[in-house]
Amino acid sequence: MMTGNDWRPTQEIELVAGTPPGGGQDRPARALIEVLNAHKLLDQTVKLTNIAGRGGGNAWDYLRKNEGNPHVLAINSPTIISNKLLGVSPSDYSDLTPLANLYTEYPIFIVPTASPITDVADLVRRLKADTAAVTIALATALGNPNHIALSRLTAHAGGDSKALKIEVFDSARYAIAHLLEGKAALGVITAVSAVPELEAGKLRTLTLSAPKRLGGLFADVPTLVESGVNCKVGMWRGIIGAGGISKDAVAFWDRTFAAATSSAEWEAELAKKYWANTFMAGAEEQAFLEEERTVMTAALTDIGLLPK
Repeated sequence: MMTGNDWRPTQEIELVAGTPPGGGQDRPARALIEVLNAHKLLDQTVKLTNIAGRGGGNAWDYLRKNEGNPHVLAINSPTIISNKLLGVSPSDYSDLTPLANLYTEYPIFIVPTASPITDVADLVRRLKADTAAVTIALATALGNPNHIALSRLTAHAGGDSKALKIEVFDSARYAIAHLLEGKAALGVITAVSAVPELEAGKLRTLTLSAPKRLGGLFADVPTLVESGVNCKVGMWRGIIGAGGISKDAVAFWDRTFAAATSSAEWEAELAKKYWANTFMAGAEEQAFLEEERTVMTAALTDIGLLPK
């Protein structure tokens, strides 16, 4: 019988992504599986399962049904906190086992290339004049960092965040399609999601929420901070396990993900996808999530989604 640090998976690993293929939780799952396989960090195969809906909520519900099973993991994101705060889910990460934070990606504000919204200043004017007239395609849930960034820009403009006309999509790819079909005036999604359309000249980026400019395709795109908006929120992505798994299993997964994310292949993936390296695990990860819950509670209160 294996004990202590000798614990290793004894069956196929199931990694669950709470968005459809190509979505924001699907991308890190596939990238992580590639690195785990390339470096032979696991003796068992890894199966990817997509369970979309409620910004990842359906995937985490599935994880909760696997109490005590260290062979079922899921991609984690800020929605796991906001879903409980907003009453979308009855529980949050505290009922599961957070394992690691992988990286952070940042929201961008996009319009079709031919859009009459010319730049962020023009968007600010429109939001102030008639907030509800700017129809928005948002991924993947109300209350997430994309929504918070949008609401902070709207408040800065002098518009009414509660009047925002938002349609929410389970994947940024669906939001982009909606935008290109002319069914929305503005999209707010994570940066990498729009790279194919930006490279093809179908979309333009007006602004983004990040501590500094991202470079590459976004080198000339001003941050919200540059426009005077106090907003640097990002969409972190992590790995979370079922509740009740052993300390030995947690230690194994922490070591494994630390090894995977320190590889040259992972670093290349971060650079290619405009992801910021914010890896952490253990007590640091737990403290981060607790702070995020406090910060998100305040943010959702500020934008009127929670009572004061």
